Amino acid sequence: MTTSKVKAPENADSSEEQPITGAEPEAGDELSSESEPEVQAAAPSESGPSRPSKKKKKKRSKVARAISALKGDTVPQAVVDQVVAKVKEEHGESSPAADEETVRQLLRQLKLKDVAEGKAGLGGKNKKDTGDHKFWATQPVPHYGDEAPEEDGYIEPSKPREEVRQDPYPLPKDFEWSILDITEPAQLKEVYELLSANYVEDDQAAFRFRYTAEFLEWALKPPGWQKEWHIGVRVSSNKKLVAFISGVPIHLRVRKKDLRAVEINYLCVHKKLRSKRLAPVLIKEITRQCHLKGIFQAIYTAGVVIPTPISTCRYYHRTLNVPKLVDVKFTYVPRNMTIARMIRHFKVPSSPALSRTGLREMEERDVSAVTELYRRYMERFDMIPLLEGEDVRHQFLSGRGAGEREASTGRRPGQVVWTYVVENPQTHAISDFFSFYTLPSTVVSHPRYNILEAAYLYYYASDAAFAENADDLGLLKRRLSELVGDAIIVAEQAKFDVFNALTLMDNLLFLQELKFGSGDGLLNFYLYNWRSKALAGMNETEDRSAGRGVGVVML
Repeated sequence: MTTSKVKAPENADSSEEQPITGAEPEAGDELSSESEPEVQAAAPSESGPSRPSKKKKKKRSKVARAISALKGDTVPQAVVDQVVAKVKEEHGESSPAADEETVRQLLRQLKLKDVAEGKAGLGGKNKKDTGDHKFWATQPVPHYGDEAPEEDGYIEPSKPREEVRQDPYPLPKDFEWSILDITEPAQLKEVYELLSANYVEDDQAAFRFRYTAEFLEWALKPPGWQKEWHIGVRVSSNKKLVAFISGVPIHLRVRKKDLRAVEINYLCVHKKLRSKRLAPVLIKEITRQCHLKGIFQAIYTAGVVIPTPISTCRYYHRTLNVPKLVDVKFTYVPRNMTIARMIRHFKVPSSPALSRTGLREMEERDVSAVTELYRRYMERFDMIPLLEGEDVRHQFLSGRGAGEREASTGRRPGQVVWTYVVENPQTHAISDFFSFYTLPSTVVSHPRYNILEAAYLYYYASDAAFAENADDLGLLKRRLSELVGDAIIVAEQAKFDVFNALTLMDNLLFLQELKFGSGDGLLNFYLYNWRSKALAGMNETEDRSAGRGVGVVML
């Protein structure tokens, strides 16, 4: 999981501020190369709470002296400066990776001496193994130093069911397996209580994801979900749930090839049991369960760098509730700035601009039109989920809550997703849609606030993309700025504190204009048992502009 730290603007014309989801939190149980030998599955999806960090200028020293003084996670400024200069030299001054906070974050993940001495690199070139990665060396994943494949394809062939291990992997003494039935409210409650107390925190343990039953029911029960892919570990004596991992089916298209895969997520082990090495066994067991269903590919995300990311995206954050974010130390008031000026800078209009031309909430009658618009729009990206009508209904409608909006919150009871369409008043055609979801965080040990309300940009589409020269003429950029700008307004009306997005899809067209600030957190995308060339995320590739390689938003 990643968490991003937030930086507020340094002046009234700057938008350098960052709220939730992009740096390196302590996940429920991080995957590591040395601690998890013989793990037989994909890593968990990672995306966590975030908080601000200030850039501090330090006196430069010689790189040689800095390297010799490296201790623990300390990253000397001289090393950061050297790597930033190298990134700019290889990828240009405007590269999103040419930022010292991004580099500092990566250096904490990599072997610093290797980076400084040129044995490892950033920006997608000259990458070598950044650690022993003993476990991943045994797995069907691409490895550092491998040549880019001529053709996408599996690494290991699928096996017939009879060749898959039939019995569960053994657990340490005093523990037992439990397949969670999340249709049972009591078991669903056990899962969200485990995650909320043990899953993801930021580096300073000030923020922790706060899951709800409604969110997990939405996230873990898409069409085709498998009960056997919701796996827990209990204490044998009292049946207490102390560990969990999940998988949900996903129909992926990676470039031109379609994959029936599984999305791995929510690997969590109780904090007091991290020494019991339950995580490796959980991963092996869910891999076995997927193999029994004939699924041999997976997608997962992580804040840590392991062999080998197919893409890396960066978190961006749009401040909404300035006083609260400052009060909980999620962001800060920069030099030459006041709270009042920050509030004015991030103030949003009182009503959505497109409400005058057909913006409204998505309804059941829109499923077919939204499905077709989504299909056409998403074809423009290299890695996407393929959604049919029932998938669209689930992703964009099933989590909208029940009843009327509550006056105090602007939300329906149990609402986890917001989806709006733009309907042409004359033709009644659906020309655009946007969606976002909620994932709040607990504010740990704060005297006034206990929840940080965060909205995350989900999927969107616009028929402006289909116009001739839509990019060159700026047509798509203008339309998406209007569309996502209205999403921000809707989120503000629903009492969200911050609105978050990644550098994927077409997001880079509007992030700066809409006053998003770049976070220092990175999210790495991985494919298990599938080999493909790198996809454009925060950096462009030879054949794609930045962002447009990745069209998957993982919860």
